[in-house]
Amino acid sequence: MYDYQVLFDFTQSVFEKMGLPAGEAQQAADILMRAELRNISTHGLVRLPEYVSLWQNKRITVTPKFTVVHETPSTALVDGGKGLGLVTAPKAMDIAIQKAMTVGTGWVAVRNSYHFGIAGYYAMKSLEHNMIGIAMTNANPLVAPTFSKYGMLGTNPIAVAIPAGEEPPFVADFATSPVSRGKVDVFESEGKETPGGLLQDARGNLTTNSSILRNGGALRTLGGDVAHGGHKGFCLTSVVDILSAVLPGANFGPTVVPTLGYVKDKTGAEDRGIGHFFGAMRIDAFQTADEFKAGMDEWIRAFRQAEPVEGQKRVIIPGDPERESEAIKLREGISLSKKSLDGLKRVAEIFKIAF
Repeated sequence: MYDYQVLFDFTQSVFEKMGLPAGEAQQAADILMRAELRNISTHGLVRLPEYVSLWQNKRITVTPKFTVVHETPSTALVDGGKGLGLVTAPKAMDIAIQKAMTVGTGWVAVRNSYHFGIAGYYAMKSLEHNMIGIAMTNANPLVAPTFSKYGMLGTNPIAVAIPAGEEPPFVADFATSPVSRGKVDVFESEGKETPGGLLQDARGNLTTNSSILRNGGALRTLGGDVAHGGHKGFCLTSVVDILSAVLPGANFGPTVVPTLGYVKDKTGAEDRGIGHFFGAMRIDAFQTADEFKAGMDEWIRAFRQAEPVEGQKRVIIPGDPERESEAIKLREGISLSKKSLDGLKRVAEIFKIAF
């Protein structure tokens, strides 16, 4: 087990060694560490070596020019200047919140950015303002659309955070594919097969080979085949891609220039980075915050009281497992996978930092 603060300080020091200003390095470390605390380790410290690699290959700018290209009272288009999503995304979400404070809702689309960690981090920023928060992003083209042999879409996560009164907030934070790329990487690093129905090979055939993404394979859509709603998963992933990439003018779907060495760039498109989309809605633009939060308490309790199926203790409300994990890991420490440990040791060697 590793102490939270020890890992936080190490991560911040890495970002500072890369050249990020102290405040932005601290923000970036906070995002990765929140993923670890919330048991979404596939978007936590295991990603740090990827960021370092992007920096070494000059794919990212550590002091980017953050530009509001166009805006209205309730919307904004932001160019992230090829900065880390961990730097660009918090600023963009803050703009959405500020616009919502003024006119009731705020919507911000971002281009020229890169991986931003867990989407829930940004959606949850709205909670303290009595707002509903929304965050989404596109990603490396690893998901095969329904009937396609090849990966053309990202895992394209979406998060929605909704405040409640006496109950904890509702926080849905999920990939729109059936499994994240990070989880497949973990299966591969541990020498395990990926559960059936989640992957396909380069010919479109089902496989459990966790290394298949390195050999032309792809993730399937949420639901898999049409009989199980795979076409609906394709729709959901596509909506995120369009709002996050087409709307702001980032690289969309198959035109995303991969940040993974084993994913081939099939289009030779200009690198306009990936895109994000953020929203904030002031509750009192619809009804008083107290009335709504009382209604959310009632909603949450109705599902908490649902009788679980045999073998399960309860019906889980979105956000419960992550919140409970935070409390445990802050108290007991954070366990790191071999893949994460190996990556952090490599990073430590690069920057001559003790780990």
